[in-house]
Amino acid sequence: MAWLILIVAGLLEVVWAFAMKQSHGFTRLAPSIVTIVAMIFSFGLLSMSMRSLPLGTAYTIWTGIGAVGSFAVGAALLGEPLSAGRLAAATLIVAGLILMKLTS
Repeated sequence: MAWLILIVAGLLEVVWAFAMKQSHGFTRLAPSIVTIVAMIFSFGLLSMSMRSLPLGTAYTIWTGIGAVGSFAVGAALLGEPLSAGRLAAATLIVAGLILMKLTS
C-alpha cells in the first residue's frame, strides 16, 4: 500500500508543478489554489509512505515521478522541446527509479 500512496504523491507533484506554471508566479487564483492544495496532499502522502518505506527510497521515487512527469507534461501540453539529450536524461531517471525499486 505504501508504494501506491507514494505513486499518487508523485503524480500530485506533477499536478502542482504544472499548476504552478499556470499560476504565472501565483498571480492567477485558480491555479495558485490547485498548486497549494496539490502540494499539501503530495507532501502528506509522501509522509504516509515514509512510515514503511526508507527515506532515501521514498524521496527518490517521489522526486523522480515528479521530474519525469513534469517533463512529459511540459512536452505534451506546453510544447517544450523533446531533444535527444532531454529524452536520454528522462530515460536515465526512469532507469534509476526502477533500480531503486528493485533494490528496496
